[in-house]
Amino acid sequence: MLLSTGELARQLHISVRTLRYYDQIGLVPPSDKDGNGKRLYSEGDILKMEKILLLKSLSLSLEDTKKIISEKSTHSILKLHKTVLERQRTNIDKSISQTNSLIHSLELEKKIDWKVLLTLGLNEEKERDWKRYFSEAEQQTLADSLPKLENDDLLTKKWMNLLKRIELCVRMGETPQSETAQLIVDDMEILSLETFNGDEELMERFWEVRKSPDASAELGLYPIDEGIIIFLEQAMGVKV
Repeated sequence: MLLSTGELARQLHISVRTLRYYDQIGLVPPSDKDGNGKRLYSEGDILKMEKILLLKSLSLSLEDTKKIISEKSTHSILKLHKTVLERQRTNIDKSISQTNSLIHSLELEKKIDWKVLLTLGLNEEKERDWKRYFSEAEQQTLADSLPKLENDDLLTKKWMNLLKRIELCVRMGETPQSETAQLIVDDMEILSLETFNGDEELMERFWEVRKSPDASAELGLYPIDEGIIIFLEQAMGVKV
């Protein structure tokens, strides 16, 4: 079966101009012409054109496309296609992480704190001096265990809910000595032990870092409101 330029263009959802251009540069010349000089494309031409459209979707140049097509390497085409899919997956994962950050910021602040998020985003590629505060083993523990604003796992949700409970407690005028505040402190200790794998020394030193706005910013950690820190310090003092 032979198709005219117009028929092939409609079948592949491309323009007639594109087909003519590919003919001019020798990429996909038609296999035949009728008595009036009308271009006719064979099944082989159609398959070749479909390969080219696939390679085009991979953002390959026409020159590279022509080389791959001339080699007739299906393996090369599939490898390139896989590379593009992996790049797309990476971009999608990054977009999901950034969206989670916006959602969690909105839940914590009741608004999107763009200043904080932009600062954290700009510092993503910046080398953070964790060794100034923690040993290599401790850094690994923290990297594996700490909740991250961009994640949507169970541990992150637990910490998010705990922070919201503390904020609610402060907003409702509860005192650090109240039963509600003391229950929150108990829950925070339990969750901290879970997060730090029972390492109380690491837990204490990390809390010291989190109380410092400068240290938290240096390590790219989401800032905790000073009022919450004061409230927790007073509540923990009561418990002691």
